[in-house]
Amino acid sequence: MDTGWLQTQLNRYHRYTLIPDKMNTLSLLLRFPHCRFLRRISFKSFHSNFTPGSLFPYIQSFNPVCLYCTKWMLPASDLKRGMCYQATVDQQTQGLCDKEQRLVDRLYSGLIQGHRACLAEAITLVESTQSRKKEITQVLIQKVLSYHREQEKLNKGKPLAFRVGLSGPPGAGKSTFIECFGKMLTERGHKVSVLAVDPSSSTSGGSLLGDKTRMTELSRDMNAYIRPSPTRGTLGGVTRTTNEAILLCEGGGYDIILVETVGVGQSEFAVADMVDMFVLLLPPAGGDELQGIKRGIIEMADLVAITKADGDLVVPARRIQAEYVSAMKLLRKRSKVWRPKVMRMSAKTGEGISDMWDKMTEFHDLMLTSGELITKRRKQQKVWMWNLIQENMLDHFRSHLAVRDKIPLLEEKVLSGVLAPGLAADLLLKAFKDRP
Repeated sequence: MDTGWLQTQLNRYHRYTLIPDKMNTLSLLLRFPHCRFLRRISFKSFHSNFTPGSLFPYIQSFNPVCLYCTKWMLPASDLKRGMCYQATVDQQTQGLCDKEQRLVDRLYSGLIQGHRACLAEAITLVESTQSRKKEITQVLIQKVLSYHREQEKLNKGKPLAFRVGLSGPPGAGKSTFIECFGKMLTERGHKVSVLAVDPSSSTSGGSLLGDKTRMTELSRDMNAYIRPSPTRGTLGGVTRTTNEAILLCEGGGYDIILVETVGVGQSEFAVADMVDMFVLLLPPAGGDELQGIKRGIIEMADLVAITKADGDLVVPARRIQAEYVSAMKLLRKRSKVWRPKVMRMSAKTGEGISDMWDKMTEFHDLMLTSGELITKRRKQQKVWMWNLIQENMLDHFRSHLAVRDKIPLLEEKVLSGVLAPGLAADLLLKAFKDRP
C-alpha cells in the first residue's frame, strides 16, 4: 500500500499526521508533552469513509475488506506546535557545551530527587545576571517545566503546590509569623519552602539577608527550606527571579511555597501576580479605616491578618479588625467564590495560627473547584513573560548601537540644563526606532 497517498488523504479530510513506526509511546509523550493523541481509526472498506476513535492511530495492515489502525497518529496542528516546541528545546540544549550540559543534568536530577543542595545551587544559577548563565538557566527551567507538567497530569491536572504570598509594612511580624506557621505545617506532614526577599541598599547595593536568622527553629527543620534573596533594585517587593525560584521549589517536592516580600507600602504588590493566595499582615497600630479604603495593596489581599494580637494589643487588634472588615466591604469583589476575610492572630502565643490555615485551605479548595485557580495561574504565566520582556528590553535599549554612544552625551546635556529630560528621551527613542 502507498503510505504517502494515505497520508495525503488523511491530511486532506481530517488533517491528521502519521507518526513514524520507530517512535514509541514514551518518546512521543516526551517530544510532544502538550499535544492530543488519537487512538483508533476503523475502516469498513478501502473506499468507505473512516471515523476517528479516541486514541492511537496509523495503518499497519490493509486488505480490500477491512483496515485496522494500531499505531499512533497526531492531529496536524498539534504536531506542528509540538515540533516547534521541540525545535526550540533542542536548539537551546545544543548550544551548551559538555560541561554545561552535565551541570544542567546534575542539577535537574538532584532537584527532582529532593536534594536541598541542588535546589540552592539551581536558585543561585537563576539569580545570576551573566548572559551565559541565563542561557543555562533557561534550559534547566524548561526541563523542570516539562517535569512539572507531567507530575500535574499524574495529579489529575491539579496544582502540585499551594503558593502563598505574605506582605505587609516593616515591623508587622512577617518573619515571626512564618516561623510559627511553618513549624505547624511541617508537623502536619507538609514540606515548606520560604522565599524571603530582603531590600538592597540604593547606595552600596548590599543586602542584610537577615530573615533566616529570625527563623532559627524553622531553618533547622529538614522539611523546610528557607532562601533569602536581595531585591537588587527590583520594584514591587520581590526579586526578578522569584517566579523561577517558586518553580524550582515545586520541582524539589515542596508543597507549600511561602513568599515573604520586603516591608512594603500601599502599591508594592507584585507578589500577587506570582501566588495563589495573597495574605496581608498588618500590625494593630497600622492606621485607621481610611488606610483600608485606599486602593492598592488592600485591594489585592485575599486574607488580611492582624498580627501581635496578644497582651495589651488585644483591644487595638480587635478595633482594627472591625475597621478593616467594614473597609473591605467597599472594595470590588475579585472572585465569584471568595470574599476576603479579616482575622486576628498572635505568633507569640500561637492563637489564630491554626484558624488561618483553615481559611487558607478553604480558599484553595473553593478556587480549585471553581476553576479560578487554574485560570489565575495561566494569566500569571503571561504576566511573567511580559515582565521579563520589559526588563530585558531596557538592557537591549541601553546596549543598542544607535543609542549606546548617544546616552552619555544626552545625559550630560540634561544635567547641564540644555535639554529637557522628555526631549532627550524622545531623541534616544527615535534613534532606537530608526536603526534596526
